[in-house]
Amino acid sequence: MAKDEQDTAEAEGEGGGKKKMFIIIGAAVAVALILGVVAFMMMGKGDKKTKKEGDAAHAEGAAAPAAGEHGAAAPAAAGGHGAAPAAGAAAGPSANIYPLDPFIVNIYDGQELRYLKVKVELEMVGATVKPEIDGRLAPIRDSILILLSAKTLQDIQDVQGKNTLKDEILGAINKNIPPGKIAKVYFTDFVVQ
Repeated sequence: MAKDEQDTAEAEGEGGGKKKMFIIIGAAVAVALILGVVAFMMMGKGDKKTKKEGDAAHAEGAAAPAAGEHGAAAPAAAGGHGAAPAAGAAAGPSANIYPLDPFIVNIYDGQELRYLKVKVELEMVGATVKPEIDGRLAPIRDSILILLSAKTLQDIQDVQGKNTLKDEILGAINKNIPPGKIAKVYFTDFVVQ
């Protein structure tokens, strides 16, 4: 009888060891799974901008056949001479943006000096404008810096002031390159400190 109890105790000891082994393996698998999910999510965050740009290009590509249904772009959709420009048009808007280096200037708020940091991007009417901007970049940046330095916090505090500043920047640029070459001015960063 003592031998039966000893065999039962050994069997339970092995079963307990197996249970511990399954718990350890299960915990290791759970940790590995969690780490994999976290790594996947962290890697996926960097692709959001690329994915959004791809979605925008896809949406523009989908818009072209819709125009073809009405007959406006039928030759391009049929693969005629307009097929290449239609493909270029999907990449056109991003190719027509000219980013300028950030501007950091001092502005006066009525009591003290503050810093204004502005990142400006220009929408060109065509890709052929880029060499003109490159050739006149120093005078363009100088005009924008002078314009920004003359502003006060009250001038740029609200949306209307920012829109007015965009128009003034466009005017300053048009003094350095022929008017009509820049369609819009965008602020991609606007910080007052």
